[in-house]
Amino acid sequence: MSKLTTKKAIALALKEVMKTKPLSKITVNDIAEECSINRQTFYYHFQDIQDLVEWICLTEADEAIEDNKNYETWQEGFAAVFDTLKKEKAFVMNVYRSASRESIQNYLYSLVYPLLYAVAEEESAGLSVRDDDKEFVAHFYKYAFVGIVLDWISHGMEANPENIVGEVSKTIKGSFRLALVNCDLRSRERK
Repeated sequence: MSKLTTKKAIALALKEVMKTKPLSKITVNDIAEECSINRQTFYYHFQDIQDLVEWICLTEADEAIEDNKNYETWQEGFAAVFDTLKKEKAFVMNVYRSASRESIQNYLYSLVYPLLYAVAEEESAGLSVRDDDKEFVAHFYKYAFVGIVLDWISHGMEANPENIVGEVSKTIKGSFRLALVNCDLRSRERK
């Protein structure tokens, strides 16, 4: 079995065990038994259960937004994030209830930041915007997007993701480019 296939099997085993136990009560033995592997195999692939949870989140996040990292499709990427979370609702809610808010935030930050930075890169074409300014703009929007997602999760993932993405789109329309234009102006003033 390939390393990736084994990792996916371990991830599926965790999700299966999470159907009957909260994350905080799950042991490596539980996962190993569900997956028919030994503990050493688990530790060959992951440091601990938290490392496994993070790997699951990042892998699924990358798959969700891989083709939607530009200005024209960021809404589809953001909607894909919601769709991925909704499809994995039991897993997400279990992690949300069991893990610290900081670990959930960090997961979501790592999920949306590449999408937003790619948009910043694209939208800054033709402008004189420093990399640290693009990073700041991407981080600024990252915090807003993650706050919206966390609010949605905390309310049981009940609101329609399409409506949320539509509202975000209306709210920030043109502001991403404007933020980068302002950075360009500030760069020119410094010269």
